[in-house]
Amino acid sequence: MILKVFRAVWFLSLLGVFANLMYVYAGLPEQVSVAEEGGATAYVMNKEALFYAALAFIAILNLLVYLFSKSLTPDEGFRTWLHGLVITLNIFFVVAFSFIGLYNSAEVFDFSRIGAIIYGSVVLVMVWAVAWPVYALGKRLFAK
Repeated sequence: MILKVFRAVWFLSLLGVFANLMYVYAGLPEQVSVAEEGGATAYVMNKEALFYAALAFIAILNLLVYLFSKSLTPDEGFRTWLHGLVITLNIFFVVAFSFIGLYNSAEVFDFSRIGAIIYGSVVLVMVWAVAWPVYALGKRLFAK
């Protein structure tokens, strides 16, 4: 049952990340500043190149859910964890693309306030990624 809930949430997160990507793409300038070093722009990308690279990366990452189907991985717990991992990665992508869009906008924004959200999404991904190995190891150690 929990796997079905995670599948629904994964599908909604996939729709959300694609909607966010299109929204951010619409507001980006032609040359997108991706990295900054010492107050000067260190790396600039074309708007379309960033969009299609992000679209391909997100699509390939989300295809992992289908690659680990019932026939490849019969363990429902692992598939549930994998769905959760992809959900957390989609949340991170929404935050990251929103930050790139905000950074490249003409609006004045205090970027120190968004740091907690960015780091929080990274911590969420890391905690979820470590959860399954810890759970599997604990299950193996305490099964005896």
